[in-house]
Amino acid sequence: CGLLGLLHLEIFQERLLREYSIELILTTPSVAYRVVLTDSTELLIHSPHEYPEVTRIAEVYEPYVKIEVITPTDYMGNLMTFITEKRGEFITTEYLDQTRVILKYELPLSAILTDFYDTIKSVSAGYASLNYEYSEYRQCQLAKLDILVAEEKVEALSTLVYKDTAQRDGRKIVDALKETLPRQMFEIKIQAAIGGKIVAGTRLSAMRKDVTAKLYGGDVTRKRKLLEKQKKGKKRMQSQGSVDIPKEAFLSILKK
Repeated sequence: CGLLGLLHLEIFQERLLREYSIELILTTPSVAYRVVLTDSTELLIHSPHEYPEVTRIAEVYEPYVKIEVITPTDYMGNLMTFITEKRGEFITTEYLDQTRVILKYELPLSAILTDFYDTIKSVSAGYASLNYEYSEYRQCQLAKLDILVAEEKVEALSTLVYKDTAQRDGRKIVDALKETLPRQMFEIKIQAAIGGKIVAGTRLSAMRKDVTAKLYGGDVTRKRKLLEKQKKGKKRMQSQGSVDIPKEAFLSILKK
């Protein structure tokens, strides 16, 4: 589904909910990767769930695009910095006149899928425009990043990331989930993992009920017993409980 930025996505999602009572699961958009296996078989991967085991992969290729950003010269420096951060490779600069310039770059298609256009408009105060066209497939180093909530893998949150930025990307996702997930009566572990290795993690503290509120004075051991009982109950809930992921959590990850 093609959308005009994240704001349009939020409006689209809200209208589907209000008018048709449809709850959407928003996943990170992905491009079609070419994966060459060790037995020379070639696969076209459209989602993280199709990504094969690392031991079977020989090479991975991703699509690149050529982009042209037309902007007033006042915003040229900030735009060049932003595009370079998105793995952009500079081609050339063409001046249309004394106040307008065309910036030409090549960069991965995956870099422009979510907030690229929004950010270009924001950096240029709305004056810049973007054109792009497919270029070619180039080799890259990918890894499948899995997200675990309460030690349960959430398939909808899995994503393909570059190996050199996997830890940073995992940190962004777990921090976004910590801000949006509702607190439970037990502590929730939020982790990002590649294979069996945890690359980022955090904890969402439990809600705490004051079980000693009805005690007035008396033996301190009574208070300790109640707190110990509460502690055991939370451990039991943590081992058995499950966490529902609200739609706001998926949207917050896209924004990150």
